[in-house]
Amino acid sequence: MSDVLFAGVPVAEFEAAVQWYSDVFGRPADMVVHDREVMWRIAEAAWLYVLEQPAHAGHAIVSIAVPDLTATTASLAGRGIEVARHEVVPGAGRKATFLDPEGNALTFIEVIAGAPS
Repeated sequence: MSDVLFAGVPVAEFEAAVQWYSDVFGRPADMVVHDREVMWRIAEAAWLYVLEQPAHAGHAIVSIAVPDLTATTASLAGRGIEVARHEVVPGAGRKATFLDPEGNALTFIEVIAGAPS
């Protein structure tokens, strides 16, 4: 079993992607690995990293659980980040998916209390 999760997002336009994720998280990257890879700490043991890898750009799917999806989407909207789609998962929760400039999907999920995890 692992102690830390690293979720990677490959991009072709590195600078544009770094700006977009900086806007999403409301801060610059927490770590610069090298000139074409940066990382944000998302939770105590979870990191999201963006790296220049054009051949794989636009195919990442990352989901992050949040306690209040309405507040999260409102905060993102205030920073100019527009939701691509909202979904309700009956008996489980709600999701809001955002697409970065490359088409990678970043989804925020609010789990309904008592729903299976």
